[in-house]
Amino acid sequence: MRATAESRHRTGLPATCSSGRFEWADEVAPLAAALRQAPTRSLAWVHVTATQQINVLGTELHPCSYDPMTGYYRTGCCENRGDDPGMHTVCCRVTADFLEYSASQGNDLRTPMPQYGFAGLAPGDQWCVCAMRWKEAFDAGHACEVVLESTHVSTLEYVDLADLRAHAISP
Repeated sequence: MRATAESRHRTGLPATCSSGRFEWADEVAPLAAALRQAPTRSLAWVHVTATQQINVLGTELHPCSYDPMTGYYRTGCCENRGDDPGMHTVCCRVTADFLEYSASQGNDLRTPMPQYGFAGLAPGDQWCVCAMRWKEAFDAGHACEVVLESTHVSTLEYVDLADLRAHAISP
């Protein structure tokens, strides 16, 4: 059974990916907006702590999926703490086409790999995908849907917000 917002509330799973409450949301939105318009779109000047995870919309990052448990850190969130070399920051609802394309590029997301806590994906699953891998799929015409509220702002280093919006779905 997939974890919905209602079931997360019932089971005590967090509704957001930040450990603290955002008291400074008015400061984050302008940073995200500036990042989207910056010529280099570099995050080098943005300091975000582990408790301050924001999405591409400039608001608090929401979980992507608890079933399957996703995220580089297996927290259910596409968060960025600065030590994920693959930047698993795009919350995607994968499709058969995307999974096939990914496998053809050497990244088989369908085959279980229990040694890494990975059960394999099926169409309809939500998963934190590497920003560059999503961009490659987009460029090749195989991009899957994206949950903007659950996609980390650092994704904008690699992908234009307009391209993400064109594939946006509701959580």
